[in-house]
Amino acid sequence: MIAQIALQDLCLPGGMCYGCGSANPDGLQLKSYFAEDRQSVTAQFTPQAKFTSGFKDALYGGLIASLIDCHSNWTAMAFAYLAEGREPGSLPVIASVTGSLGVKYLKPTPMNGTIDLKAWVEGPVGRKTRVICELSSQGIITALGDSVFVRIDPTRFE
Repeated sequence: MIAQIALQDLCLPGGMCYGCGSANPDGLQLKSYFAEDRQSVTAQFTPQAKFTSGFKDALYGGLIASLIDCHSNWTAMAFAYLAEGREPGSLPVIASVTGSLGVKYLKPTPMNGTIDLKAWVEGPVGRKTRVICELSSQGIITALGDSVFVRIDPTRFE
């Protein structure tokens, strides 16, 4: 990965989302970045012990869904900038919200290491954009996201 500014910090530095808001000191602070080839968006997250599920050393499923949701939404927004021939963070701001969130849990996600996320747009970028997201731990995909994000007027966040 090339050195760059996280999409969240570049596009919405005042964001308060619990999962990915740069300005939320109590949130997860997820940071998403374009891969070097700009064909996908990647992120890493290191879970704390408080995020365990009812099973020892397994990540809580709701947190997995949150990570996939936030990372996939940033992927949809980042690809919308590219579709318009603009760099992320340029004005006017592009914003989207979750239209549908699909998460398939393939196996338990271990707590003892870094969680990797990789997402890309499947199909056209438009008012509604479909994003596929892989969540993995130690090189093993443990959850898959298949979600749709809907572009909105960014002034709704003001």
